[in-house]
Amino acid sequence: MEENKFLNSPPKKKSGFKKFLGWLLIILLFIGGIIFWWKYFYVFGEGVKSGELNYLVKKGNIFKTFEGKLIQSGLRSKAIGSVQSYEFEFSVTNDSIANILMNNSGNYFDLHYKEYKGTIPWRGYSVFVVDKIVSTKIIER
Repeated sequence: MEENKFLNSPPKKKSGFKKFLGWLLIILLFIGGIIFWWKYFYVFGEGVKSGELNYLVKKGNIFKTFEGKLIQSGLRSKAIGSVQSYEFEFSVTNDSIANILMNNSGNYFDLHYKEYKGTIPWRGYSVFVVDKIVSTKIIER
C-alpha cells in the first residue's frame, strides 16, 4: 500500500525563481539577437557614390574580401593649408562586381552601396558594401 502512495503523488512544481530565471534567459537571448541583427545586418543607409576607381584588392588573413577605394571629384581640406581629395573606401561581396571593377581600375564609376552599423569578417573591413554598379565611364588618357 505504501508503494501506491509514491506512484499517485503529484509531480513536483518548479519554483517561482526557476521560472523567472528561465523567462529572463529567453528574453535576454531575444533582445541580444535583435541587437546583433541591428548592428550587423540592418541596412542603416543606401546611396550612390561617384568617382574614379583608385584600386580594388582581395585581402584578408582568414576571410578574403574585396576592398576598394574611389576617389571622388572635388577637394577638401582636413588640415588648414592642405588640400586632399574625397575618398570613399568600400567592400565588395559579389565576385562578378569585383571582377568588373578590377578589370576597369582607373575608370569613372557610379557605385550603389549599403551602409551597415558594424562590420563582420566575411563581408569586409568597411561598413560600406557596394552591391551594384550603376554606370561606368571610360577615361581616355
